[in-house]
Formats: sequence, structure tokens, C-alpha cells
Amino acid sequence: MVVGGSQQETLDLGFVIFGTRQHGVPVILKELMFPDGCDFVSPSFTVKGTTVESNWKGIKEAITSTCHEVLGHKKQHHEEWITVDTLDKIQERRNKKAAMNTSRTRAKEAKAQAEYTEGIKQVKRSIRTDKRKYVEDLATTAEKAAREGNMREMYDTTKKLSGNRRKPEQPVVEHFKELLNRPALLNPPNIEAAPTDLPINVGPPTIEEISMAIRQIKSVKAAGPDNIPAEILKADVAVTARILHILFNKIRDEEQVPKDRKEGLLVKIPKK
Repeated sequence: MVVGGSQQETLDLGFVIFGTRQHGVPVILKELMFPDGCDFVSPSFTVKGTTVESNWKGIKEAITSTCHEVLGHKKQHHEEWITVDTLDKIQERRNKKAAMNTSRTRAKEAKAQAEYTEGIKQVKRSIRTDKRKYVEDLATTAEKAAREGNMREMYDTTKKLSGNRRKPEQPVVEHFKELLNRPALLNPPNIEAAPTDLPINVGPPTIEEISMAIRQIKSVKAAGPDNIPAEILKADVAVTARILHILFNKIRDEEQVPKDRKEGLLVKIPKK
């Protein structure tokens, strides 16, 4: 790769690493670091010797692997509504069970067994109390959100209250399989071409257009099949736009689309 020279600079996506750490704080896509220390992306970068499929795969793996390494996964060892007092009771129950298992006499074992049984009851009572308070707080939050017209918070809270009960999806799959996989028409309609070309710009997308599209993506939404949230793409719009500009131009020139971009997802959206 030539940096700052007159030759055209080449970007090998196999060596791209997204993300860095500034002052010990993880930052995704804040800089694009290259093996030779270059920390910027020039608009003249092109992809050398790669297909559309490998190009997209390199971009996707670079982003997702950095997210795993820098951000990691959300770790939650217990339900969010369990209080510290209940966790202490759970630990006491563990200690009583250990004492019961290490008892050397029958009298001590019987006493430890009784204490362990009482510890189980205390934990169950404490969990029921925590769950009841959690549900009441959620109901209060949902009512407040409904009064204020905050639909997002009301929907998220209602979803927590109702639980994640998923209905069987096989009937839906079979329905859309039959609906979307229709046989070809025997007599297809003859649609004549327009007499004049419409004034539509069919040129390659510009970096500015891609940047605008990235900024317009809604945040706080579930990631798609590529597992790339919108917030990651928005972390540095300039870098993301230039990387995607390379990919989009290659797709347009070769008239090929990455395999996983051909997949469609059907989502059931309930009526309001």
C-alpha cells in the first residue's frame, strides 16, 4: 500500500482492523488502523484482487470481531429484578448446604438439614417479593409512558411484562412459501418500454449519499442477519461511508450481490 504517493492506494480488506482504544476507553470505528500505521482512509483506495463476496465478508468480519473483542457480550448472571438482599440469602443457602454435606454426626446433619430447608423457604419468599415489586414497577412505568405518549418505552415495558412467548412459526413459513413461490405465468403481460428515459440519476453512489443514508438509519434497533448494529456504523460515518463506497461500486460494476444480502426476513408486526 502506498500512502501519500502519486500511485493509486490499495486497500486490502484482509488486513483492516476496526476499532482502537483511546485513553483506555474502547472506541469502535473511531479510527481505521493499517499495518503500516496509517490511521486514515483515502477516497482513492480500491480493493485489489477480491470478489464482492470476499470484500463484504472482510468488512463484516472486521466489524463483528472488533465488537466482540472491544465491547464483548452483555454479562448477566441473574435476573435483573433480583435484589442484593435475595442474592445474600442465596449465598447463605449455599453455605448451609455445604455445612449439611460436611456434617459428621447425625444430629449435626439433621440440624443443618433443617436450616437448609428454612434457607430454601426464605429464598423463595424473597424472590416472590422481588418479582412482585418488579412487575408493579414495570406496570407503573408503562402507565406513565402511555400518558406521556412515549410509545417506545411503553412497548419495551409491555414486552417485559408479557414475556417472550413465541408462537409456532411453521404455519407462517408454509403460508409465505406458498405465497411467494408461485409458478411462472403462462402468458406474461407485455409491458412496453417508456418512450423517453426518465431523468433518474443511475450513476454510482457518492460518499456523501452513503454518509447521508448511514445517518438516517434508526438507532436502538435490533441488528440484521449480519449482526452489525446501526450504532457501530454511525460511530464514524466518514470511515464507514468510504469502506461501503468501495463495496457498493464493486457491486455495481460486477453486477453481483453478496450471498447473505439476498436473504429476506419476514417479521410479524401486530396492528396498533
